[in-house]
Amino acid sequence: MSRLFACLVCLLLTAGATAQSKVADDLPAYGERADVMRFADDAAARLGSDVAPVRDVLARARYVPAVARLIMPPPAGTAKDWAAYRRRFVEPKRIAAGLAFWRDNERWLELAEERYGVPPAIVVGIVGVETIYGQQTGGFRVLDALATLSFDFPSGRRDRSAFFRDELEAFLRLCRREGLDPLEPKGSYAGAMGLPQFMPSSILQYAVDFDGDGRIDLHGSAADVIGSVAAYLAEFGWQRGAPTHFGVAAPVEVRDRALMLVPDIVPTFDAAQFAERGARLDEAGARWSGKLALIELQNGDAAPSYVAGTGNFYAITRYNWSSYYAMAVIELGQAIGRQR
Repeated sequence: MSRLFACLVCLLLTAGATAQSKVADDLPAYGERADVMRFADDAAARLGSDVAPVRDVLARARYVPAVARLIMPPPAGTAKDWAAYRRRFVEPKRIAAGLAFWRDNERWLELAEERYGVPPAIVVGIVGVETIYGQQTGGFRVLDALATLSFDFPSGRRDRSAFFRDELEAFLRLCRREGLDPLEPKGSYAGAMGLPQFMPSSILQYAVDFDGDGRIDLHGSAADVIGSVAAYLAEFGWQRGAPTHFGVAAPVEVRDRALMLVPDIVPTFDAAQFAERGARLDEAGARWSGKLALIELQNGDAAPSYVAGTGNFYAITRYNWSSYYAMAVIELGQAIGRQR
């Protein structure tokens, strides 16, 4: 039997679990569900494990109503507001924590830039937006969150249960590789873990042992966190020395603006094409030789904000598929950098 399941029989939820992660005893268990046990059997075969311990793990998973609620999108008609979104993340608490994180880990941040080409401000911005440098890493049992979204994904939005079943299997594989008890790790309602909030598959594929101690620790090793974030961005196309975006005035003509917004965050147009469609780039953007995307950031009832995103802006959105997220990361990192 693998280390992953060695201690399952004797383990219970700790009495000091946070209120967010507590699960009432009378909520549905998964051990009696045929679909869950079929998944356990198939996953065991792919993991090269005995069936019984995998079934035992999943039988201990619990449905968590808060997870099903939190995965839902905002109510229809909720206006996007970049200014409000920015205020949530570019604020004194995160900036102060980011200054301390940068100061304490300057050596690792410089090494990550040297190795992967990703500037410290971007790495610091991501960790700050994700968890305020470890202050908010999530209180749900990862097993429960992933099981809930794998087997009871809520109706009312696009079904992503297949994605979460893959992540659940990746989580079991990760626990086996790292010798973790699958009942113990805590994370977000979506099953993301550690200071950088990596999903299990991302830990398996992209996380690195940056401090060379023989293990990957995204909770306790700032070096591993920094190296893993930089390695992830490099894997998704980060270009050393390139900017993330340029200033731009969007086309005045509605049709031209609409056409340029069709590709969304994917860099598609060169500077000449921006000019042909009436989008006025700043001086640096007009000289840029690569592809750009016209990024629209809505401001509720006020006029939208626009930037011209480069391939590096797009790389940040591979971490979280949102232009608002990418701009928050960039501007938080810049704010901390200015304070330094």
